[in-house]
Amino acid sequence: MAQETIFSKIIRKEIPSDMVYQDDWVTAFRDIHPLAPVHILIVPNKPIPTVNDAAAEDEQILGRLFTVAAKIARQEGIAKDGYRLIVNCGEHGGQEVQHLHLHLLGGRPLGAMLAQK
Repeated sequence: MAQETIFSKIIRKEIPSDMVYQDDWVTAFRDIHPLAPVHILIVPNKPIPTVNDAAAEDEQILGRLFTVAAKIARQEGIAKDGYRLIVNCGEHGGQEVQHLHLHLLGGRPLGAMLAQK
């Protein structure tokens, strides 16, 4: 069973957030430490710790993450110029909260995907 996370508390509205969308499957809210003018986290209401924990039964929820991302991008006025969607998985992937989530970033040119070394 997935552990309780801060995202679970935001979904249940036990912790305040700047929520921009919620339905039976997903919740979206503004990141408290934005990396772009628009930085919204889209999370499944079902606590799935990482991408590695996603199962076939979660496919509809995972698809909803993307359709909601497109809807929010239009609402935020960033769909035409473009935006980035990021899912981090595990420690090396930079995942900080063990509740799968999609970062929606936009509102300015975002540059290269990864810093070159």
